[in-house]
Amino acid sequence: MAKIRLEKVNYTYSAGTPFETRALRDVEFEIKEGLVTGIIGHTGSGKSTMMMLLNGLEKPESGRVLLDGADIWEKPKEISKVRFRVGLVMQYPEYQLFEETVAKDIAFGPKNMGLTEDEISARVREAAGIVGLDAGLLEKSPFELSGGEKRRAAIAGIIAMKPEVLVLDEPAAGLDPAGRERILGTIQNFRAQTGATVIIVSHSMEDMAEVCDEIVVLLEGRILMSGSTREIFSRADELRRVGLDVPEITGLMLRLRDMGAEIDSIPFTVKDALPKLMKLLK
Repeated sequence: MAKIRLEKVNYTYSAGTPFETRALRDVEFEIKEGLVTGIIGHTGSGKSTMMMLLNGLEKPESGRVLLDGADIWEKPKEISKVRFRVGLVMQYPEYQLFEETVAKDIAFGPKNMGLTEDEISARVREAAGIVGLDAGLLEKSPFELSGGEKRRAAIAGIIAMKPEVLVLDEPAAGLDPAGRERILGTIQNFRAQTGATVIIVSHSMEDMAEVCDEIVVLLEGRILMSGSTREIFSRADELRRVGLDVPEITGLMLRLRDMGAEIDSIPFTVKDALPKLMKLLK
């Protein structure tokens, strides 16, 4: 079942000026409910524009964005309700932390929803638990946290609004390997505990392979391909022809197969590749 559907969506920046740029061209695809969907493509392919269209930060020039089958712009005065249902985490969200304590920062969204103090407190604790922030950190200044903790605190502020859809732009960008693993674990934990739909925009094929069920590939404002993660990364030659790639471990396994190694199926994560490599070494 489609949670979000885009129907013939077009979007142009600076229309009618010398700087006119067509960002999206007749885009049509579905985001299935309860899955993690990745969106990949070059810089300028339309990823960020699409992300902002999904929760109503931008409005299509033409076409429709449907949430549970209803056009999100059917009632423009109620677009703020859509933004509570579709939570958006921008790149480097830790730069948006501003409150005196971590708890107050996480509580900012729920307060804007008009919830009671008890409801807000419960949501702060629940969101902190989902992202793996220790309760002892909640009364600290967010500026005392590590980079990874700040990132998780910022994501907790969106999760506390209990969105039906969580959209993340480059969630692991700039983090060390340990921080990356924690952020990806946070995303998986959120989906597992809530059943929410998750959309990730990223340049990291490794991140996509690790957490995504399905992938959409954008090229120059159009959908180049979409399907399961396995289906998309199985089309390595097509991806490379347009300047994209597959996870490094997938590239390695493809080269080994081309060299004559017997590999029954190509893996997309190191975890899946390890037993195959051990078998080859033996």
